[in-house]
Amino acid sequence: MSTTSMTHSAVSPAASVSTTLLLARHGRTVWHAENRYAGVSDVPLADEGHAQAEALGRWAAAHPVDAVWTSTLSRAVATAEPACRALGLTAHREPALRECDFGVVEGHTLAEFEAENPARAKAFRVDPVSYPFPEAEDPRTAAARGAAVLRRIGAAHHGERVLVVAHNTLLRLVLCSLLSIPLGEYRRVLPRLRNAAITELRMTDGAAALVSNTGPCASRGRFTLEGPRESRPRGGPPFLRLPRER
Repeated sequence: MSTTSMTHSAVSPAASVSTTLLLARHGRTVWHAENRYAGVSDVPLADEGHAQAEALGRWAAAHPVDAVWTSTLSRAVATAEPACRALGLTAHREPALRECDFGVVEGHTLAEFEAENPARAKAFRVDPVSYPFPEAEDPRTAAARGAAVLRRIGAAHHGERVLVVAHNTLLRLVLCSLLSIPLGEYRRVLPRLRNAAITELRMTDGAAALVSNTGPCASRGRFTLEGPRESRPRGGPPFLRLPRER
């Protein structure tokens, strides 16, 4: 074999460049205490939510972050503000990162809905994608728009690390979509994402890989990377919580 042919055979195609997406749910809101569905309602952060946002800002200041994207809802914008301030960045506000519209359940709890419509609530618990709340956004549509925007962010920030602040149900649907988990299982597989915690995804050519799921979390005035141990299911990852249904 000639030297020329050996040289050409040793050349491999250029490796794809990945983007790291640091997904964060917004901080705790004034509706969290009663576990009310906020959805597209513009509910402000509670005091604890602002503290969680500040913790996220300190985390971002200590880690490489090249860009910040956020939902247009004020609770997500307010959660991203301390990080933007610490990094000297302006957040890209993206409507497609908004939370799912929960229809008639906006502002209510699942228990309240169940009292009025027990059959529909039971169907929702069995398969929340096939049986969403009345007048709610189709979860499949929400998953598609969320996955599309994360792919677009990944393509726009090759080789960079991007903080993306969004919402509990949207992010769970999108994670299932990108990681090939059946959408109808999102409430079982991902009962809840912690407020202001980080789920790290690596996006390469539109495909996603879950890297880690640790991040800042506020509880009783203390901030840790994984959150308090007593709030985590034994053996479970730190971004899952099981205290209440959503």
